[in-house]
Amino acid sequence: MSTQTNTTGDNPVSGVANLLANSAWQVTAAAGVAGIVLGVLVLVWPGATLVLVGTLFGIYLLVSGVFQIAGAFGHQVPGHLRALGLLSGALRVFLGLICFRGPMESILLLAIWIGFGWLLRGIMQIVVAASTDAMPARGWLIVVGVIAALAGIVLITSPITSIATLTLLAGIWLVVLGVIEVVHAIQLRLRLRHVTP
Repeated sequence: MSTQTNTTGDNPVSGVANLLANSAWQVTAAAGVAGIVLGVLVLVWPGATLVLVGTLFGIYLLVSGVFQIAGAFGHQVPGHLRALGLLSGALRVFLGLICFRGPMESILLLAIWIGFGWLLRGIMQIVVAASTDAMPARGWLIVVGVIAALAGIVLITSPITSIATLTLLAGIWLVVLGVIEVVHAIQLRLRLRHVTP
């Protein structure tokens, strides 16, 4: 009498897991091809890509601002944080509406937004790494923090040129990552052929 169970027929969980494992190469290949196509589109039409990204950024600011305002009225939010949440949400809605005035406004705001994010992250990383003696790789963290802060300053001071350069780099990066994912998918498919009878 055999005590083995049929892992594919009797156990639906393992059947789904096997299905996902066998289709992993297809998902990876599709993601790689999508990345290559998107990267090529960014490189061929950088202006249109910037306009689309700027519009999406405006929608993001508008939606996140509305949710932040709504969240500020939650019963668990203290009074002083409620005022801060309302102010921050209203500012996001205001900036989102500015984005819809024209593509240049949205691109400019996006570049400044990213620039301030990099600047603050770089400063925080420098401060944390410099003030924590036991932190591993402190020197590298400080260097990365300085680079992030400088990149943020460049984006803030020259937003349009910087964001155009970032768009070009993003297009190249998408193509490279897409090719890597397609190669990885092919390797996965070959490995599955050797494993399955």
